[in-house]
Amino acid sequence: MGHKVYISFKTEDAAYKDAIQAMPHLDYVDKSLNEPINSQDPDYVLSRIRADYLNDSTVTIFLIGSYSAENLGAAEQYYIKKELQASLYNSAQSTKNGILGVVLPSAEEAIYGGTYTCVTCGGSHNLVRVNDSTCIREFSYNYYIPNSKCSHAEEDRYCVLVRWADFAKEPNLWIEKAFDKRTEPISSKTKVRP
Repeated sequence: MGHKVYISFKTEDAAYKDAIQAMPHLDYVDKSLNEPINSQDPDYVLSRIRADYLNDSTVTIFLIGSYSAENLGAAEQYYIKKELQASLYNSAQSTKNGILGVVLPSAEEAIYGGTYTCVTCGGSHNLVRVNDSTCIREFSYNYYIPNSKCSHAEEDRYCVLVRWADFAKEPNLWIEKAFDKRTEPISSKTKVRP
């Protein structure tokens, strides 16, 4: 049996959540919220999401589209921020999830900026704009966990990032990569509320 996956998404990107749920040969147990919880109390809604959906999941897929930026404001991002905080939290009931950020086509240009020559080491690095303008801080901090290096290698990041097209070709591979991060040394450096 596959991993238990929770999909965190903005309402505007629900079609991509539906597309993941319709993928054939996807080896996972879907723990996603498909029907809104009938309450106007955001804290109650979040407690239900944590108890009923996130507690026994092991990987959270965070769909990163045009509406996922920190700069859109805390109220606008309340649910996805809380879902990622719950995913990153170790509790007596569950351990933190692996976090897989799937960059949707609407956000690709804003996030992927090609390569540049590093002024520190002279090497070539990929420009990946995972910041307050493109996604919530719960993801960006745990993707670019602070260190003294001039760039981040794969082992320096807890969150995994992939383009939608690459994820759609091999979803099980990417879910597994995120799952494996839970036991890597970088897992001890994550922050729930950056």
